[in-house]
Amino acid sequence: MSDDQTEHEKKTEHEQEMEEAKQEVQQLQEDPPDKLEDWPEGKAKYETFGGAEGDHSYDEGPEANLGPDSVRHREDGSVEVGGEEVDDPDEFKGDPIPGGPTDPSAASNRDEQWLASDEDEDEEES
Repeated sequence: MSDDQTEHEKKTEHEQEMEEAKQEVQQLQEDPPDKLEDWPEGKAKYETFGGAEGDHSYDEGPEANLGPDSVRHREDGSVEVGGEEVDDPDEFKGDPIPGGPTDPSAASNRDEQWLASDEDEDEEES
């Protein structure tokens, strides 16, 4: 029996699952998915992209493939990168999350429904 097989047998099932999850995330680091649904499920979704915190800076690690770290979205809709306002803010905005607050085709959320029903009750009482 080789040392690799002996080492593999010594690992618990949990350790093996965690190692597989780390490998799955490492494969994504070269070309990260654009859509949320393309990211891993299971144990891999709990692994940190880029490895442990503090091993390297954002610009030196695979996180840089996700885009610049200095992007700032302002309340007025403008976007700045590295302190400079960009000409096309839409370039730095993703598609709205389906059903989320920025999704124009989403039905109103529970809070809005609750507030609307509360306002309707107030009008009926008047």
